[in-house]
Amino acid sequence: MDKPCRGLRRDAERNRQRVLAAARELFAVKGMEATLNDVARHANVGVGTVYRRFATKEELVEALFEDGIDQIAEIAECALQHENSWQGLVWFVEQLCELTATDRGLREIAYSKAYGGYRVQCARTRITPPIAKLVQRARDDGYLRADIESTDMPIISMLAGTVSEWAGHVEPELWRRYVGLMLEGMRHCEHQDPLPVAALGHSQMDEAMQGADGG
Repeated sequence: MDKPCRGLRRDAERNRQRVLAAARELFAVKGMEATLNDVARHANVGVGTVYRRFATKEELVEALFEDGIDQIAEIAECALQHENSWQGLVWFVEQLCELTATDRGLREIAYSKAYGGYRVQCARTRITPPIAKLVQRARDDGYLRADIESTDMPIISMLAGTVSEWAGHVEPELWRRYVGLMLEGMRHCEHQDPLPVAALGHSQMDEAMQGADGG
């Protein structure tokens, strides 16, 4: 008697993943202006299928945001496996910036007041520890400026996204140039002047991200 139910559950989960994948592809290009109807067409499923999985666009955004945060956390954990702490940090920054430069939907969710809100604190709980460890490790090994903090990472990522938003239609890879410049600026050198302004604290970062106007 259980087999049909299990089959239905598997079908439902497949449909859910299909809708999520389609939404991720669509939002990456069009941003959050895409509707659930647009998602249904992109997934090649009926509108009812989308609404059974996600009753509102907010529910779909929530699922996509959680997936995005999980992806960033996995990148950070992978970066910690690099034996050289500077190489690990560079790889992390490049991967993080690629996400925000190429995925308009994730960028708008993460940095928009309309879609961020309470998610900011949840995301910080998930991704702050591995990012802080990456930064501290590179700093302790003498590769990273003493005044670079983990809260600098999302801002660097946002800058990459801004370059992509502004000039991506002309040169899709331009963001890499400025990420490279920022990474060079993050290196520790002898007799460096301190940066003119301190990094945001975590509570300041939460406040700034909750108040951002978005992409």
